[in-house]
Amino acid sequence: MSKLKGLLLTEGMHGMISQVEGLAKSLDLEFIHEKIELNNIWGFLPPKITPIKKFVFKNDLENEFNIVISCGRKSVIPSIYLKKKYKKKIINIHIQDPKVSAENFDFIIVPEHDNLSGSNILKTKGAVHYLTNEELITNENYLKPKINLNKKIVSFIIGGPNKYYKYDNNSVNKIFSQVKENFIQNDYQVIIIPSIRTPKKIIEMAKNYFKDQIVILEVDKKAYLSSLQLANHIVVTCDSTSMISEAALTGKPIYIAQMPPIKDNKRFQDFYRLFEKLNITKNLNLRIENWTYEKLDETKRVSLYIKDKINKHDFS
Repeated sequence: MSKLKGLLLTEGMHGMISQVEGLAKSLDLEFIHEKIELNNIWGFLPPKITPIKKFVFKNDLENEFNIVISCGRKSVIPSIYLKKKYKKKIINIHIQDPKVSAENFDFIIVPEHDNLSGSNILKTKGAVHYLTNEELITNENYLKPKINLNKKIVSFIIGGPNKYYKYDNNSVNKIFSQVKENFIQNDYQVIIIPSIRTPKKIIEMAKNYFKDQIVILEVDKKAYLSSLQLANHIVVTCDSTSMISEAALTGKPIYIAQMPPIKDNKRFQDFYRLFEKLNITKNLNLRIENWTYEKLDETKRVSLYIKDKINKHDFS
């Protein structure tokens, strides 16, 4: 039997791509990815007051597909448009709160801290993502030639500015100092991994600050996977619930490097509290601790449920 075809709709940001591609791979779909572009003023208006019309978006979405997986505000209207057009011939799944009626989608996947409920709403602890245990193991040796095998390893994953966190020099230098005092001064080796959102300025600051450590200068998925697998501890900046959720796949102690928010970050705070309650994370401070937790693989759990529904769905 041939694979079902998937159409993935996002705004092109790493966290969104990680979520839609992770779910598509877990559902064993043959998929293509579309970066959604909205026309004129529609990019500035919320979905709830945007018409469900083709003129809203620029993309040509007439390819053959069975499953639509969307993530992010801009992808909401195209997903609903396709569902209204093709009806039962497709299943549409939206990741994150779409801010419109849940009846527009077959499934909505949201983290518990979003406090949404409904018969078609699937709640997760953290974000679904594209990492798998198999990929971690396969890529473990990628960075091994660079590391000192006699030292413990801390993988330091750096995100980037968003509407909640500014990444000013003082905040970044404070986090760098905490990593140094916590780990380097306790004879750890640090592997610094940037993300697609990490400004070049921050990467250069890391390169200058951590001169005797391993600093990956560009986005490198193999380095990312290898660092997670090799690490004894993991530090992730507070701005990305996706990267924190990805790190939780390892079962290793995760420290969140906090910085002052520039606007109300209640949803982030709810996420931090949930992961602390699950014994997955602690805030980065001046003490190294060791703890364990059950590896978090919400992508696999959610996809098993959706697979069962897909198998029972009549696409005709």
